[in-house]
Amino acid sequence: MLFEQRAFARLSFLHKLPDLYENAFEDFFHNLMAARYTDYVDIRTHGNIGDQGGDGLSLHNRRLYAVYAPQVFDVYKIKSKFTSDLKKAKAKRNGQFDTFVFVHNDYRGTHPDMASIIAIATRDHAPLKFDHMGRRRLWQEIMQLSLDQIEDLLGCVVPVHERTYGVGLEDLAELLSHLRDKRRAADPMMDLQEVSGLKLDYNGLDGESREDLVKAMKYTHLVDEYFAGLINPQEVDEIAAGFSMYYRQTRKLLDDPEDILWHLEEYVLGNARQHPQVHRAAWVVLAYFFERCDIFEQPTPNWRPATSGIA
Repeated sequence: MLFEQRAFARLSFLHKLPDLYENAFEDFFHNLMAARYTDYVDIRTHGNIGDQGGDGLSLHNRRLYAVYAPQVFDVYKIKSKFTSDLKKAKAKRNGQFDTFVFVHNDYRGTHPDMASIIAIATRDHAPLKFDHMGRRRLWQEIMQLSLDQIEDLLGCVVPVHERTYGVGLEDLAELLSHLRDKRRAADPMMDLQEVSGLKLDYNGLDGESREDLVKAMKYTHLVDEYFAGLINPQEVDEIAAGFSMYYRQTRKLLDDPEDILWHLEEYVLGNARQHPQVHRAAWVVLAYFFERCDIFEQPTPNWRPATSGIA
């Protein structure tokens, strides 16, 4: 899909999500997973046996999905249902799954208490694995669908014509604001972390793009500072996964590293013109995920450039 189509689809999904709860959300989730995975089985409640602790089952990946989508979020009811479904699943579906996946419709993200419940369950029920899916993970699954499948899932036509969008990645809006404010006060002369020029060479990044990335690396500690202050410690990994997925999709279509960087910048900012300070903040975000190795390729073992670059 074109960037404009992807942006339109994301906005449509974010507009639709708040109205998806209870059966409507469960139907949406089943339609998404059935479109993504041929081995996905949606489980309906039947008589006095119920759903035996699961709403969906992935046969090949052995993942059991438990969906929680109330109209009004109540952490105590969610805790109770999580515990109840897990108990039933272990008793009634023993040997059918290896991972128990908590799926929720909370637009704001995973509640901190819920994150603790999942962490405790991981400790107490080993070797059973646990995972969760919320707004970001649902969108990552949607990103993998074809245009026809996305239109069918969202119930709208995704236009082909170009449109102008502001912030492309809503999850980074607050981070960009944080960087815009903090970057002024940061010491631009501070020593860089040890950054290997080998990765820059390996990916063919040179000239102004290379210089811009290296300059931006002076401020990536501010991104760590931002994520360290969030309630949900998993948020950075969720955002990074989406960032990495978008890079992989772009990499399949484009070979020129300059073009890839341009698309990644659009992923952060959208395609509307931005204030120069916001533009520079976006490059700090790119540098951060470059350092984390979420975007661009790691050099293969023993690879050396014909002419070494300078980091």
